[in-house]
Amino acid sequence: MSGKHQLLSLSPQDFIRFLTKNKIKKFYFVFNDTEGALLASHSILQPIADYFSEDKRDFIEHEGMFFQVSEKYEMLHGAFVHGTNRGQAAGGVRFWKYDNIESYFRDGLRLAAGMTFKNALAGLWWGGGKGVIAHNPAYEWNNPDVRHHIYKEYGLFISSLKGCYVTAEDLGTDVKDMVDIFSGTRFTTCIPPELGGSGVPAIPTARGVVCGMEAAVNFLKLGSLQGKTVAVQGLGHVGIPLVGFLFEKGVSKIIACDVNPDNVIVAREKYEMRNIECRLVDIDDASIFSEECDIFSPNATGAILNPETIAKIRTKIICGAANNQLEDPEKDGDLLVKKGITYIPDFLTNRMGIVNCANEQYGYVNNDSMIEQHFSKDWEYSIYNTAIKVLEESNSSNKPTAEIALKIADELSKVNHPIFGHRGKQIINSLIENEW
Repeated sequence: MSGKHQLLSLSPQDFIRFLTKNKIKKFYFVFNDTEGALLASHSILQPIADYFSEDKRDFIEHEGMFFQVSEKYEMLHGAFVHGTNRGQAAGGVRFWKYDNIESYFRDGLRLAAGMTFKNALAGLWWGGGKGVIAHNPAYEWNNPDVRHHIYKEYGLFISSLKGCYVTAEDLGTDVKDMVDIFSGTRFTTCIPPELGGSGVPAIPTARGVVCGMEAAVNFLKLGSLQGKTVAVQGLGHVGIPLVGFLFEKGVSKIIACDVNPDNVIVAREKYEMRNIECRLVDIDDASIFSEECDIFSPNATGAILNPETIAKIRTKIICGAANNQLEDPEKDGDLLVKKGITYIPDFLTNRMGIVNCANEQYGYVNNDSMIEQHFSKDWEYSIYNTAIKVLEESNSSNKPTAEIALKIADELSKVNHPIFGHRGKQIINSLIENEW
């Protein structure tokens, strides 16, 4: 077995022990434009850089990736920066458990690139990035002392990156954690309202998902959402308010599931008078995919649409808030086309979290037009109109919607910020020159 595979197969904790043995507390991978490949900060880690340079599934010329070992709890802090032409890389920090270090790196790479395209498609002057903290299963997930230390440390880590990446809330991270991050850096959004932030962006995100569903239903000439059956995978920050918005639109039945018993209890209590079926499932339970429904809505983790699950799906439309839903964007997108399923790409419909965060610096007004335009049918770049544009081009070309949306987003993502140009790349170069 080659060195690169040996390292990538390690658990995050074993990888941290490997780093500690080699006296590495922090490291990075940066894209070298001249060589067209990733370069590692340490020669012993270059095999990992070479592996992702050669394997094009998730690495899309990411500008830089920075990592730091936690001082106390054997957890790995990471900041993945994909493209910064339009501005600083922006995206939330995920706190999650990974079986091996390869899945950790892949998740960060996918998420960061997804944010580049999401931000560009939403018309934001932000680049794309993502934070990932690898949870150590030796410590309880909700241990307040551990979380307090880890997130304060993560804030200082973000400050050390000099602004090339601006963090926010994501899966596994809540608004209390953002306070701890904020204590160590100003390069963050999604902080609590009492501290001048916009708080949890889940509600506008859920509204955006509904807009994507309405576009698909109307494009297929299926009337409206009224009377439809929707299967909702994930009842977290977005899933629960999404259920409420769907009932407001006249959806007749919702079948929902989650792996977290607390989320299931909240949903059952909140919607006990409505036609909803809430299930508590194991993490590997895929029964929700087999439910016959008009719309299937993934709102949990990514990479859940693959040959195995697509074969089970019994729906006309897929539209949800989960990031990176297609395990293999090219192959799985083609499978959905062949099966006649209309797919609204996640980075098109789940933009409102980052839109909400991106607008924090500009203050707040009632019924903010800069927010509401994304939900309208009048603005050219609204979720609804962008989805219709993508669906029309997909239909005429017989190409997957994800491919069409990605092409549009990629073109937009390469437009430099009108004032600061490609400053994010300059910051990364500066960090390397100063031996970060």
